[in-house]
Amino acid sequence: MFVWVLRGIDEPREVHDVSGYSDGVIRAGVIATAFWGLAGFLVGTFIAFQLAFPVLNFDWAQPFTNFGRLRPLHTSAVIFAFGGNALICTSFYVVQRTSAARLFGGNLAWFVFWGYQLFIVLAATGYVLGATQSKEYAEPEWYVDIWLTIVWVAYLVVFLGTIFMRREKHIYVANWFYLSFIITVAMLHIVNNLSIPVSFWGSKSVQVFAGVQDAMTQWWYGHNAVGFFLTAGFLGMMYYFVPKQAERPIYSYKLSIIHFWALIFLYIWAGPHHLHYTALPDWAATLGMVFSIVLWMPSWGGMINGLMTLQGAWDKLRTDPIMRMFVISLGFYGMSTFEGPMMSIRAVNSLSHYTDWTIGHVHSGALGWNGMITFGALYFLTPRLWGRAQMHSMSAINWHFWLATIGIVLYASSMWVTGIMEGLMWREVDDQGFLVNTFADTVAAKFPMYVVRGLGGVLYLTGGIIMCWNMWMTVRGGAKHSAPVGVPAE
Repeated sequence: MFVWVLRGIDEPREVHDVSGYSDGVIRAGVIATAFWGLAGFLVGTFIAFQLAFPVLNFDWAQPFTNFGRLRPLHTSAVIFAFGGNALICTSFYVVQRTSAARLFGGNLAWFVFWGYQLFIVLAATGYVLGATQSKEYAEPEWYVDIWLTIVWVAYLVVFLGTIFMRREKHIYVANWFYLSFIITVAMLHIVNNLSIPVSFWGSKSVQVFAGVQDAMTQWWYGHNAVGFFLTAGFLGMMYYFVPKQAERPIYSYKLSIIHFWALIFLYIWAGPHHLHYTALPDWAATLGMVFSIVLWMPSWGGMINGLMTLQGAWDKLRTDPIMRMFVISLGFYGMSTFEGPMMSIRAVNSLSHYTDWTIGHVHSGALGWNGMITFGALYFLTPRLWGRAQMHSMSAINWHFWLATIGIVLYASSMWVTGIMEGLMWREVDDQGFLVNTFADTVAAKFPMYVVRGLGGVLYLTGGIIMCWNMWMTVRGGAKHSAPVGVPAE
């Protein structure tokens, strides 16, 4: 495996690197994205079945195989390992092509790549061994946080330095989104992880913030990890790869600028909607709710801008499975950015909060928006980076598309149904005002939907396996046809 990885990275340099671009590190990023994606999907599918069949927690292997330790392993693998590598490698690709400049800093880009892989391994081993600060999407302990900060600053230097060295006067809007993601995530990461180490060998720390202040800081971080890591960064991806694959300019460049400024101004204030009906003052939670609802408009503006880029090229949806992936990712982006503001409304939140409805919402966005656009980007990049005419099998991409789409629908719809049922059962009272259902009753009632969710995960994972096979065959043997099918020239 590693022999192939190393040979594969070096193999086509004579094909592409003569252009002056630093493509070796991008090839490594493409491989890492596919690898960590498969690992994250596998763990996610396994823990989904753990919830349906608790025997899969394996008493003989405790505590390393219980849901409590594997769940953050899954979320971090999918968000930070799969999504993070996708963002790093695509941003390096996009900033070079749109700036007509080689990556700044020489081998500093390689430090970013390998440093980020080390961060992933340190975080993952910490979860399994129980070294965690127990903050959602921010579980790694202090020593991992410090290392990630160093790597992230290097990432900013490479990206910003490339923009400064650009030979194009204009900074394309995709780079705006990437840059806002890098800078804002750095700020979120540092503030939310302010802590005092109390044990060097035990890897334990005490948070600087406490109580409701800690909760407010955590969800200012947590929601903006979604807003800037999983939205702004991936919108940078969308604004480059969708027009390239459609062979059309972006529908409205003016709208893309409005989309950018509105999104980054509004998103940062939305976090308090996670804390309705808590000790957080009502005015703060209401502020988060209002900004979340207003966020509807720029989010849908970006979705419409991406979809309308296909104006005059809608036939590509029939012939090009990569374009279908990009389009359905935009559809899920629009749906999840409609659902999120709706769930932030206090009356809706009283039903949805703490239920599986939230899980369905998160995964419709993560699997549908982030996953599908990343798959499309990997299919776009692989033949170009390895000097091939096209992907090995376009029909395999079609299979991947349908397996992933059906998997997402099964997953999200089962969680919507069970979440609403769960919320209604929790609030059901008899004529004396006593609760009708125990918590165990709701768990038993959810069992069929948990099985459906696990099956949806199996389909999504199967699509990922097909993608990795297709990428392997493309790098190994090249395309079956001399002319690309549905893949525009670079």
